[in-house]
Amino acid sequence: MGLINYNIEKYTPTQLVVIPLVLLIASLLLLSLNMATTGMPVKPGIDFSGGTAVTLDTTETADQLRAAFAGYPLTEVSQGVNNGKFLKFGAMDDSQFRALAQQINTNYPDAKVDQIGESFGKTLQQQAVLALIFSFIGMAIVIFIAFRTFVPAAAVVISAFADMVMTAAAMNIIGIPLTLGTTAALLMLIGYSVDSDILLTNRVLKRQGKLIDKLKGAFDTGMSMTSTTFAAIAAMLIISWIGSVEILMQISAVLLIGLAFDVMNTWLTNVAILKWYVQKGGGK
Repeated sequence: MGLINYNIEKYTPTQLVVIPLVLLIASLLLLSLNMATTGMPVKPGIDFSGGTAVTLDTTETADQLRAAFAGYPLTEVSQGVNNGKFLKFGAMDDSQFRALAQQINTNYPDAKVDQIGESFGKTLQQQAVLALIFSFIGMAIVIFIAFRTFVPAAAVVISAFADMVMTAAAMNIIGIPLTLGTTAALLMLIGYSVDSDILLTNRVLKRQGKLIDKLKGAFDTGMSMTSTTFAAIAAMLIISWIGSVEILMQISAVLLIGLAFDVMNTWLTNVAILKWYVQKGGGK
């Protein structure tokens, strides 16, 4: 007996898919707008746009640091462990960077300065986009080979695609940039998103019984799996927030957002397509 009474018998496939479809369209519009303004669907971080990252130990506040580096393109000041501060600067020419490095070495001799060139950042950007595209295509090929039936396989791919698009749009809204870390999180999300979809599709197509009973059984099992993953990632988010580990915070936040969308897309979008397919005579 599940904690949530999952009963969608009275809803038509069209009714089930309305909310996910509206969110998907809105997400695509947001990503398109961001693509038109920045050249990327998600705002790129320093890894992809280029810039300078500075880690230093100081008791100065964020406002004091912004005032101290007012002559430079300082984009972000974040708190690290104890008195640690993490500063991000936008792209600069060589003379401006040398002046910045000299100021930092003079006032903060123990500071760590890392620079990523704009051209190198664009190369990483292209490689990350290709990795996402090829990973998604590879997943789609495996799904179609596994099910060998177009509609159920397409339902899994559509749900995974919606997870990625909605998560990317949420990253723009919240302000999580696309970096090497968040790209890795999106790649992991491809794997997470298909687990419950495959479970659902196998239960519906390969087991005997009433459709509603098979959906309820799949929902209880799938939510148990998702809840366990959700709890583990939430724990990582809390620990990384306490330790001020920004990259882990971003990765765990992206995964949590993606899992939340995956619950909706699996148990509304995918179920709607499978329900329509079975009612039309597909499956057993």
